[in-house]
Order: sequence, then C-alpha cells, then structure tokens
Amino acid sequence: MASATASTTPTTLRAANDAPAAVTASSADLPLAAPDSEGDKVPQHTGSLARRMMVIAAGWISILLLLGGVALDRTLNDLLTREFDDRLQYSLIALISSAEIAPEGEIWFNRALGDQRFLEPNSGLYWQINGEGHEPTPSRSLWDRTLEVSGKVSRDAPIYYNSRQFPDEPLRVVEQTIRIPGSDNDWQFVVAGDRNELDQQISDIRSILVWSFAVLGIGLFLMAGLQTWYGLGPLRRIRRAIAHVRTARANRVTDPLPLEVQPMVEELNALLAHSERQAEEARTHAGNLAHALKTPLTVLTNAATAHAPDLDTTVLREAATMRRQVDHHLARARAVGRRAMGHSRANVMQSVEGVERAVARLYPKVRFDTAGSDTASVAMERQDLDEILGNLIENAAKYGGGSVFVTVDAVPGARLCDIWIEDDGHGISDGDRAKLFSRGARLDTEKPGTGLGLAIVRDVVEIYGGEVELGESEDLGGLMVTLRIPRAG
Repeated sequence: MASATASTTPTTLRAANDAPAAVTASSADLPLAAPDSEGDKVPQHTGSLARRMMVIAAGWISILLLLGGVALDRTLNDLLTREFDDRLQYSLIALISSAEIAPEGEIWFNRALGDQRFLEPNSGLYWQINGEGHEPTPSRSLWDRTLEVSGKVSRDAPIYYNSRQFPDEPLRVVEQTIRIPGSDNDWQFVVAGDRNELDQQISDIRSILVWSFAVLGIGLFLMAGLQTWYGLGPLRRIRRAIAHVRTARANRVTDPLPLEVQPMVEELNALLAHSERQAEEARTHAGNLAHALKTPLTVLTNAATAHAPDLDTTVLREAATMRRQVDHHLARARAVGRRAMGHSRANVMQSVEGVERAVARLYPKVRFDTAGSDTASVAMERQDLDEILGNLIENAAKYGGGSVFVTVDAVPGARLCDIWIEDDGHGISDGDRAKLFSRGARLDTEKPGTGLGLAIVRDVVEIYGGEVELGESEDLGGLMVTLRIPRAG
C-alpha cells in the first residue's frame, strides 16, 4: 500500500446505519439524564424478607413442637397407664396365687390379700371371681355391686380395658381366665381400679407439657426473630452505605461485611465504577466535541462578521470539518451506549462477507479472499463491527494493489479473536503508522477521505476492550491491520 488514509465507512454501509446511529448516539451522549416517568416508578417489592424468614421459622417451630408434644404426651400417657396396669396385675397375681377350691367346689383363699382397700367399701380397688355354674364372688369393696366383665377367655395372658360401668367412677380392668387345680371349671379373675387418679396424673402432665411447650415456642420465636434481625443486619448496612454513596458523594461501599454478601458488594462497587467511567466518558466526549467545534465556529463567526469574500468556501470547509468531528464522536457514543447494554454478540465471518460485498461494488476490480473460522463470534454489536471492518477493508481496497486478504480467528483458542486484514500495496513505514491513528491524519491527500477512519476504528475497538495494530503483511507485502476483539461468552 503506497499510502493509507483513514477513510470513512463505505457509502453503502453508512446509508444503512445513519438513522439508527443518530438515535443511539443521542442516548449515549446523556448517560446521566434523568429517567422518564416510567423509570421514576418504584418497582414493586415481593414482600418482606424478614417476614418470609419468620413465617418459615414459625411454621417449622409450630410443626416440630406439635409433633414433639403429641409424641411426648402419648409416651408419658403410655408410661402412666402401664404403671397403673402393673399395679392391677400385681393384685391379680396375688389373687390367683391365694385362691383354692374348697371341698364343696367353691373358691376360698388360703391367705388374706395384702391391700386393705379390697376390704373398704367403694375404695376404688375391686376384685371379682366368676365361674360357670357359680355365683360371682366379689370383694368387700364392691359392697352390693357386681363387675361386668368382657366375657373373653384369656388363659395365656391378662387383658386390659376401660369400663364405664359405674357412672361416677371410670374403671381400668384387668382379667384372666385360670383353671385352678382340683376344679373342672374355668375361673375368671377380675381386678378393677378407679381411673380418676390415673386420669388426673395424665391431665397434670398434659398441663405441664402445654405450658412448657408454649414457653419453649415463645422462646424459639423470639430467638428466630433475633436471628432474623441480626442476620439481616448486613443488608441494612448495605442500604445505609448506598444512601451514603448517594448523599455524601462517596464512590464505593467500603464497610466490612460478611462473606455471603461480599460478592454483592463487589458487584455493586463494580457497577459504581462502571457508572463513573461512563459519566467520565460522557464528559470527555462532550468536552472534546465542544473543543473540536469551537475553532470552526470561531472561524465562521469571524468570516461572517468581516464579510469575507470567500465566505461560501469557508463555510463549506469548516462545515466539513465539523461534520468529521461530529461523525467521530457519534461513532464513539454509539459504541459506548451499545457496550453499556451488554450481551453484545456478532459473528465475524458474516460481518466480513457483508462488508466485502458492499466494498466490491465500489471497487469491482479488487479481489477479496477470506479464510478462517465461520463460527468465531466477538463481544461487539454487529453495527459497530461492520463499521470497523468497513473502514479497514475499504482502505485496503482503495490503497492496495488489487488484492485484499481477510483472516478470521487467526489464533484459535486465544482470549481475543484476531482478525487480519492484508493488502498487496506498498505498505507504510513504521514512523507513519502511528500518525494514522490521529484524527484527520492522511498520508495520501489525492484520494477522497476524511482522515477519521482509523481514529474511529481505534476508539471503538478500545471501548469494547480490544486493540488494533498496524504491521507488514508477509504474504502480500502490503499493510496488515490486526484487530484483537474479546470473544463472545
């Protein structure tokens, strides 16, 4: 390449992108503008996090206390009932062991029973012996009453059951059928005890359980509330820190916080840093544009005031200068705005082929060759990638010797996607390569161009985190431009 100039994007590409570019740039120029009425609306919350935690804790505590209380109640109930049954069984065994058959075939006892309550009327402890063909033999404590037994035959083991035979005295009954030696009959031995004592014990224990579990539940609820308040304390500290950032002009959240919320704070600080960078870029763009337009406007004002004879020429020249500056800053603004949107992705080969078709209409005699990966994608908006490639490929076609070679993903697997654009021109010396990245710099003034192409390319690529280099093509002998752009995730 004899001399390369930083050219504008091809006409066909520029025409397709003028309208959306203007809209994008206008929004990018005002990154700190006040939101509209929709943005001012406070987003609706999904409920209190503390309330959720308390509801969950209260639910589990209630379920566990209920299950634990029921299980403990049944266990203690069974223990008390078993102890009561053991006392009845002890009396039953004593009754059976002291019973014998008299010569007349009746039951009699070879020794008196040890519990005196069997002798006291309505004492709450009773026995009775039933035999087929014989009148029931009751204890003196029954007085003039008789026990109604179940009628079941239980020779192997005693059976236990509750009885409501006496309206004012619920009974717990144990009975067993025994055949006494010397008798051909089965004798049913029955011992019954008043359940009021047992029921009172069960009621007392249940009352203790209810109060104990109520106090335990209240304590657990208070502990859950304290845990929730203390556990959510870091979030309140983050809120205060964010308010401090907004009101006290602090630029970061620096308070030490627990490990669980530290990643969120790091992301918040990264967002603040990103916002600062964007605000600084916006101020820089505005200042640069104002400075770039100040001189042409001064020239126009002076020429108009002096009624210069070459006013029309001056207006056209300075208007062209201002247009170049506006195009440059609009390109940067578009890139900044699209980068801020995130999730950019563009297929490199598709963009290269589209640009080559457009440039081929302007330079039909130029030969375009492409090689590399068809699937390589970069983290850049397609429109910006088209503009970058359009500048570079058009320069290669304009200043080369008739051949342009584009290699996509020249170093597969690298962190950055390398794109090589080579031509067969005379190349550019090392000293002149650095000049091409200056705004308005042109090495060949005989061919049309604005001198902003490579400056725009460099700025847009750097905004996306990439880099651009100029070198010498080993295969074609001309200039080789190397683009390194971050790959799409």
